[in-house]
Amino acid sequence: MKSEWIGKSFPAAVASVLSLAMLAGCLLAAPAWAQDQPQEQAPPPPQGGPQNAPLTPDQLQQLVAPIALYPDALVAQILAGSAYPTQIVEAERFLEENPNLKGKDLGDAVNQQDWDPSVKALCQFPSVLANLNKNLSWTSELGDANYNQEADVMQAIQFMRKKAQQAGHLQTTSQQTVTDQGPDVDIAPTDPDEVYVPEYDPEEIYGYPVGLWPGFNPWWGVGGPYLSFGLGFGVGPFFGYGWGWRGWGLDWGGGYLRYGGGRYGFHSHAFYDRNAYFHGNYRGFAPYGRGDRGARGFAGGGARGFNGGARGFAGRPQGGAHGGAFGGISRGGEARGFSSRGRSSFGGGGMHGGGGMHGGGGGHGGGGRR
Repeated sequence: MKSEWIGKSFPAAVASVLSLAMLAGCLLAAPAWAQDQPQEQAPPPPQGGPQNAPLTPDQLQQLVAPIALYPDALVAQILAGSAYPTQIVEAERFLEENPNLKGKDLGDAVNQQDWDPSVKALCQFPSVLANLNKNLSWTSELGDANYNQEADVMQAIQFMRKKAQQAGHLQTTSQQTVTDQGPDVDIAPTDPDEVYVPEYDPEEIYGYPVGLWPGFNPWWGVGGPYLSFGLGFGVGPFFGYGWGWRGWGLDWGGGYLRYGGGRYGFHSHAFYDRNAYFHGNYRGFAPYGRGDRGARGFAGGGARGFNGGARGFAGRPQGGAHGGAFGGISRGGEARGFSSRGRSSFGGGGMHGGGGMHGGGGGHGGGGRR
């Protein structure tokens, strides 16, 4: 009986062992099998990592305060040019090495450079270019903010202009015309051939304490809550270039810069590929490669597309790190609201709703003078 029982049980036992062996084999093979399947991976961090955190309205207001009361077209040139900090350095060095170039001669020499049109345009205003070069960290942050939050930057400028108006410190003068166009405040030169760059203390002009951007090196030599004007810059000799004064403007309603009759297109690799700058010690003022030397130089041409509609401040993160090409500084602020608008200003005069330019006029000789 015992041998009969063993004879009947042995095949069943063998079958069980074989089943267990097969199951074990499957279990042991599972990791290799799983490795052959698509694995869910964490999404790659955005370019620049945490530096992409949007700035709050308070931060943007502080950032634009030093230039918010400049004429519209000059503001457009500064906002566009600040995205090319290495070119700002080159242009400033070029002007320092060629102090005798004036007017048309300066325009011809600048026109031959491979800089962005905005940087070429800033050569009309040597003191402005020098100030941007003097504050490269701030300049970089301004370019970063305008590239990533273009509409928000423009709304911050309008907010500051209204604050200056309410404080009684922004009005029409013999140097510039201040005009209310619906909810917007336009600033244009009184003489379209001659542009005056106002000088003011942003900590006092707006009627409430506006702190300076961290690390900012003040360039103004005035005190008190008022605008001051020096000598004007003659922009007439530069009208013949596509990057000249009348090619620039601000579309307040659309929340973007205008250039050459259309929307200005950014081509700065400082912000398209900021990791290349960070890895090259670009943020530490060490010798750096020109990461913004990519597709540029469409002087005289129309604007290139920069996708993305105007954005409001609603739902913005309140703080977080945000880095430009030269420095990352943690900041915080309290949000303020803004309303949307629907018009634009352009060149020496105002161009409302995309219509034709008024103002302008022929050149009156002479060079950019101070």
